[in-house]
Amino acid sequence: MRATPEIPAVDDVPGLHDAVLGWYDEHARDLPWRGVDASPWSVMVSEFMLQQTPVARVLPVHAAWLATWPTPAALAAASTGEAVRAWGRLGYPRRALRLHAAATAIVAQHGGEVPRAYADLLALPGIGDYTAAAIASFAYGQRHVVLDTNVRRVIARVAAGQELPPRSVTTAERALAASLLPDAPADAATWNVGLMELGALVCSVASPACDRCPVLDRCAWVAAGRPAYDGPARVAQTYAGTDRQCRGRLLGVVRDADGPVALSTLEAAWAISEQRDRCLASLVEDGLLARVGPASYALP
Repeated sequence: MRATPEIPAVDDVPGLHDAVLGWYDEHARDLPWRGVDASPWSVMVSEFMLQQTPVARVLPVHAAWLATWPTPAALAAASTGEAVRAWGRLGYPRRALRLHAAATAIVAQHGGEVPRAYADLLALPGIGDYTAAAIASFAYGQRHVVLDTNVRRVIARVAAGQELPPRSVTTAERALAASLLPDAPADAATWNVGLMELGALVCSVASPACDRCPVLDRCAWVAAGRPAYDGPARVAQTYAGTDRQCRGRLLGVVRDADGPVALSTLEAAWAISEQRDRCLASLVEDGLLARVGPASYALP
């Protein structure tokens, strides 16, 4: 029988809540998906776009997306190619396809309204535990553990005394986060976004501004002398020359064109033939491109 993971004790959880919630109330950025008038759909779109993408890059695309498709039904009525084109250069364009699929499911199964229940959100295409919890928390003020990279880092430092969290979410980490979650749903939702903001603006990966941290006097990592991370090596992702770069280059050429693009144009965009052919085939298989002739490609 697996042992119950040990949860580090936090001396003053209510004080920790007050410090984070008070700091967030004063320092929160004014982001469109956080406004009092933000729709659940706006929150959902932002969660898809913010995965592995900075806020500054998301802001203009989010605004344009909501102007074009203000509801799930509006997006579901569009083609997947239109969604991919509107996604622009955010990266990881399969997210556009997943968002389109989720919008289609919302229309078919939930009357065009983003569902409130975590289980219903989790059942939508392209939505995992984090995204379902985030939408339920931020759109509907529900009490859920929301563990993005910023939240995980803050909790690891403040409560567990570690510079960085494990590479993937563990049972012990989730239990620790749950033990810190405020009881009141509204406070829990604000706590989640407050930790997220604290990690983004103060408790950064490389250069945490501890002198500006509202929980400096409660931080176990600081109290321990800020010990360096001693877990498995974290290998930085490369981009130049990878299939991901090749796919992005090829998709960008087609996305920026007014109509079908000749294979010769794509050959000029990426010179390594074997890699180019492999990436073109994968883009078609993923539904991001369509072959519309013997030697031409277009958005689906």
